[in-house]
Amino acid sequence: MYQFFKELKVNYILSAVFCILFGATLVVWPDVSSKIVCIGLGAVLALSGIVNLITFFAQRDGSLLSQINLLAGIILTVLGGWVIFNPDVLIKIIPVVIGVVVAVHGVHNLLQALELFRNKYSKWWVALLLGALTVGLGILLICNPFEAVSTVVVLIGVFLIYDGVSDIWIISRVSKTAREIKETMEALDVEARVDD
Repeated sequence: MYQFFKELKVNYILSAVFCILFGATLVVWPDVSSKIVCIGLGAVLALSGIVNLITFFAQRDGSLLSQINLLAGIILTVLGGWVIFNPDVLIKIIPVVIGVVVAVHGVHNLLQALELFRNKYSKWWVALLLGALTVGLGILLICNPFEAVSTVVVLIGVFLIYDGVSDIWIISRVSKTAREIKETMEALDVEARVDD
């Protein structure tokens, strides 16, 4: 179990760092051409999907989280590939696609918050709030109430940065809890040997 959390941490951190970098690029250069934005978006989607698939194949335990990793991995990889090869079609639906990605990350965060709760981590509710806020931001982008393209691009960048930072915080808490569980199990194992 500890090894699974270790692999999950590396995969999520990589995905989160890419979200932060891509988001920062959009915030700093909001007037970047729509084609480059679309291709970059496709790459982020495909990478997120590949990360989810790697996580699924690294630890196929039949859990709900594992099944969600498989489903999200397939959807995001196919969607990312389609976006890379059809960038011109996508310019008007960029906020919706980014919204879906952010909402999916939010659902992952909510599941991780529940895992923290099950393992009695005292601040599990912070992860729950971050997950709920991430889902809300995703839904806001899907609804797309903004008309100015540059405003949408900057907001997408801000949302991606937030999504990446919140993912890193949540996975660090999950990792800490997993490490504490491992240390407790090892201490119990040592005590059992001493008693024998």
